[in-house]
Amino acid sequence: MADKYKNPPQAPPTFTGTKESILADAKAICDRTRAMLDKVVADVPPVADDSKTTFDTVFGPQVEDENGVSLSAHILGFYQYVSADSELRDASTEATRLMDEFGIECNMREDVFKVVDATVQTYGGVDALESTGGKVGGAVTPLNPESARLLVREHKGYIKNGLGLPAGPERDRFKEIKKRLSQIQINFQKNLNEENGGIWFTREELDGVPADLIDGLDKGEDGSDNAGKVRLSFKYPDLFPALKFAKNPDTRRRIFIDNENKCNGNAALFREAVLLRDEAARMLGYPNHAALRLEDKMAKDVKTVDDFLGDLRNRLAAGGVKEIDHLLALKKADTTELGLPFDGNYYLWDHRYYDRLMIEKEFSIDENEIAEYFPLRATVAGMLKIFEELFGFVFVELGPEERARISPTGRAEDIVWHEDVIVFSVWDDKSEGEGFVGYLYLDLHPRQGKYGHAANFNMQPGFKQTNGTRRYPATALVCNFSKPTPTKPSLLKHDEVVTLFHELGHGIHDLAGRTEFSRFHGTSTVRDFVEAPSQMLENWCWSPPQIKALSSHYESGKPIPDALVEKLVATKHVNDALFNLRQLHFGMFDMMVHAPESHAALEALEISSVYNDLRAQISGIKGPEAQGEPSTWGNGQACFGHLIGGYDAGYYGYLYSQVYSTDMFYTVFKANPMNGTEGRRYRHTVLERGGSQDEMKTLEQFLGRKPNGDAFYKDLGITA
Repeated sequence: MADKYKNPPQAPPTFTGTKESILADAKAICDRTRAMLDKVVADVPPVADDSKTTFDTVFGPQVEDENGVSLSAHILGFYQYVSADSELRDASTEATRLMDEFGIECNMREDVFKVVDATVQTYGGVDALESTGGKVGGAVTPLNPESARLLVREHKGYIKNGLGLPAGPERDRFKEIKKRLSQIQINFQKNLNEENGGIWFTREELDGVPADLIDGLDKGEDGSDNAGKVRLSFKYPDLFPALKFAKNPDTRRRIFIDNENKCNGNAALFREAVLLRDEAARMLGYPNHAALRLEDKMAKDVKTVDDFLGDLRNRLAAGGVKEIDHLLALKKADTTELGLPFDGNYYLWDHRYYDRLMIEKEFSIDENEIAEYFPLRATVAGMLKIFEELFGFVFVELGPEERARISPTGRAEDIVWHEDVIVFSVWDDKSEGEGFVGYLYLDLHPRQGKYGHAANFNMQPGFKQTNGTRRYPATALVCNFSKPTPTKPSLLKHDEVVTLFHELGHGIHDLAGRTEFSRFHGTSTVRDFVEAPSQMLENWCWSPPQIKALSSHYESGKPIPDALVEKLVATKHVNDALFNLRQLHFGMFDMMVHAPESHAALEALEISSVYNDLRAQISGIKGPEAQGEPSTWGNGQACFGHLIGGYDAGYYGYLYSQVYSTDMFYTVFKANPMNGTEGRRYRHTVLERGGSQDEMKTLEQFLGRKPNGDAFYKDLGITA
């Protein structure tokens, strides 16, 4: 390690929490913030006054407190997703509940709102602040645009938290709803994290599944009912290969249906959440929850989202039918070869299997052969090298000695939450000034109680401190890739390479952020934009030179052969219509439950039936209902956290932001994905800004024009 990287100017956070300290720290945060708000209210009269109700007097203390709180609050809540200790996970969950409930109390403090409202009036009101970006006339000192944005957001936040409602029973009911929704969100995610179901199979039932996977499964004890069997869990490294490779359709059917029913306790929580959201939105005068959520997003309203999703569905429908017909012919030939019955239907549990088989047969690609060229650690190193060249970063991995040297406690193990975690200090390269950037953590393998998907978590945001110096971010990638075995390292399928690059993209967005306030840092953008930077970077995983650069055979170290790269790239859009119709199913279901015609209509909705029937209608792929099962056969909405965890009336954003990501890639990077000049411009124009300015303005500054959907539709192979 070069000397200049040995001493970061800021120590990394520590993960030394105990069940007692986590709760005590959460309570201390609440006490400090309460005292700060009490002082603001005591010091500032709730009447517009150019000298008293100013940004500095009212928001200076609040911003300082919020920035400080973010350094510990995110970590207190993070333990529930990653700690191997169930007591720490429980304490973290309880700390989140305490802080969320306290946040609701703060957001409904009328005394604070009156002072905030008076401050807004000092600067001419919300409309003036939005139209001028804070550069209002009068005696008061103009605000910078980021401060004006914060002031407007804060004011709107109080209104959306019920302070436009009359004090008394109505406002009390609203507060009760907000608290219950917070508890539902916490419980829902906890149930997903703690889920530990599985199915015992004989080896014959798993015929076709890679031996490496089967050998790593739990074995049934001799003398028990499961003697001679292996236990397949619903964790991704077990689930996906089994659905892709198990030849027995009854095995795949059982896995698929049981997986859709693995968290059935969440179904009642989901129903309660959508009903409470609808009730609260109507109390505030909105026609539904989606209207409330969308007004501050890029899409702005329900009609725009419904039109976008409906139009895309119409454009994709014919392609979906064509793809199913092709896969059905493959299924017929395969079942004939295996001596299995064929009923003429293409089922949900068929899709991963025949999608994989089609790619193998028609493109001569074996995904396990390709995975041999993407050992996890070497692939991570290759990805970081791309980010170094493109954005001007330097990633320095910290071994035990370096960790101990920079740890605030002097103990290496205190700056990680588990022994599996990899840590990097991140710096600017010479062209960017060689300054410190922050810390990046990678937690890549599954374990009991851990968050089960792939996600980026901000642990500490960056911001400008009151003394003018910079506070640097710390960000973590939490994934669930297969563990190394005694004979092989962890090997990534190509779709896992794409997933890892996508999540690293969020991490880079987090590291690149340079905002004044912590609340706008990094990925703190509107939901229908936040995926765009990472979606754009996925294109690098389909660019032949970058695929080769990322690859390194786990035995020989050789890069992937050109012929294999050519075949792989040719599969990029295979069954693309079906993939996007699946995304449309999630997005349209989300809008159905969050934009009902009336509250009574929502109460009458059989949510599981709607979820399953809508999937069959949109994708054209059959489910158990085609075999005579009722439409309530599964509770898929209970098994993924997005619609409860922040993407409510927002799932459309995955497709909507793809319009922006594809436009950015085609316009700026397609000709030369490794153009470092454009990469650095992207870093400073898009990533650095976070949510500190209107995202459409950010896009227009980067593209030099308003974004459009031409590249998006072209990439999908459908006419615009």
